Amino acid sequence: MSQARHIAVIDIGKTNVKLALVDRATLVELDVVTRPNTVLPGPPWPHFDTEGHWAFLKAALAKVHADHGIDAISITTHGACAALLTAEGELAAPVLDYEHGGPDAVAADYDALRPGFAETGSPRLPHGLNLGAQLHWQFLAEPGLRDRVALVVTWPQYWAHRLTGVAASDVTSLGCHTDLWNPAAGAFSSLVARLGLDGRMAPPLRSDTVLGTILPEIAAETGLDRATPVVCGIHDSNASLLAHLLSQPAPFAVVSTGTWVVVMAVGGKPIPLDPRRDTLVNVNALGDPVPSARFMGGREYEAIRAGRDLAASAEDLAAVLAAGVMLLPAVEPASGPFPGCKMRWHPEEARDDGPRGAALSFYLALMTAECLAITGASGPVIVEGPFAANEGYLWMLAAATGLPVRRARSRTGTSIGAALLFGRGDGVAGATDRIEAPAALAAPLAAYARAWQAAARSGFRQV
Repeated sequence: MSQARHIAVIDIGKTNVKLALVDRATLVELDVVTRPNTVLPGPPWPHFDTEGHWAFLKAALAKVHADHGIDAISITTHGACAALLTAEGELAAPVLDYEHGGPDAVAADYDALRPGFAETGSPRLPHGLNLGAQLHWQFLAEPGLRDRVALVVTWPQYWAHRLTGVAASDVTSLGCHTDLWNPAAGAFSSLVARLGLDGRMAPPLRSDTVLGTILPEIAAETGLDRATPVVCGIHDSNASLLAHLLSQPAPFAVVSTGTWVVVMAVGGKPIPLDPRRDTLVNVNALGDPVPSARFMGGREYEAIRAGRDLAASAEDLAAVLAAGVMLLPAVEPASGPFPGCKMRWHPEEARDDGPRGAALSFYLALMTAECLAITGASGPVIVEGPFAANEGYLWMLAAATGLPVRRARSRTGTSIGAALLFGRGDGVAGATDRIEAPAALAAPLAAYARAWQAAARSGFRQV
């Protein structure tokens, strides 16, 4: 395994499916082939196109191997997904799309079954975002399905099973708000027995476990060496975290920004998590619990931006600090650390683009700071994704937390993280740059943060 340099990464995202070839020595994607992850209609329910993906992946493996050579295969996928296998290793039913609202129809029944947050670290989520809710609804929707199921495998491992014939689950996928995992115990939760699945959940393994080598028929179809190893696989958010786990001593926190801003606190202060505030316990690639929190920062940014260019100059940032213009939570009140709070401007709305952008940057940073606080984060804070390019966001984040803030030097992405399951190689993983606000803004930034936090927390107490 240590000699594997060219890692083919199967990356099943919610929007696209891709095969990426990563050079483990340089951590560069040498080739990428993609197809849309189009959801197919029922019957029996909206589901993923497993056979279409499989044909695409085999053809892509053959092409990429012919062009570059493949030494090993890794897998990363979105969460909230599992495959139900028969005793013959075939699908017992199509793989449900987690955005389908079917599970909501029996939510009350499921709520009576699911364990509490103290056991699973998993908040209650809508549709099929809790994997346990999917399974509960599927067994009710299709009589006889439960009896046909011999094994339940999480989504990365479905593809590993097709490659190797070995059935497994991985701890990062089980630890992603499934209700099926007890992160503190490192074992299945009590829900597994309540669903009648004792002995039918595939064995949970660390993401970097090598399951085996590819099946003879896969080697024949793709031209790959029969001895090509396949690693167990990893949930995509944890693939992004892995580069920092391998290069950064704890404690530290990673802030992944995009549509969702996800805060993951590694080795921080032990504090109780409040599931009402969109906190959860993820499980990282090493099998360790990671207190986490999130809010829909990217969606909030787009809602306030409303198609305008809200680039803020240094003068805009200073003017907003001096005037105390604040955007208070929550733009998206259904998620994040201030649920149910109604967005408001104080003392008045910023209408010009530059000041509006400055106030929005500060709002997003202060929401992130609140997520860091409620997960017990300490040590440096590493910001990845589009918000890492926003200086006002970074300066306010440092002022509000009192923690060192670092910008990820490169967007490693899920494919790079998945390749790192085979080891670090010679590439630089997790490189960052320290952020320093201008000295003249240090005191105004800190004062603004204190005022915003007092107003936001007061509004939350009144909800």
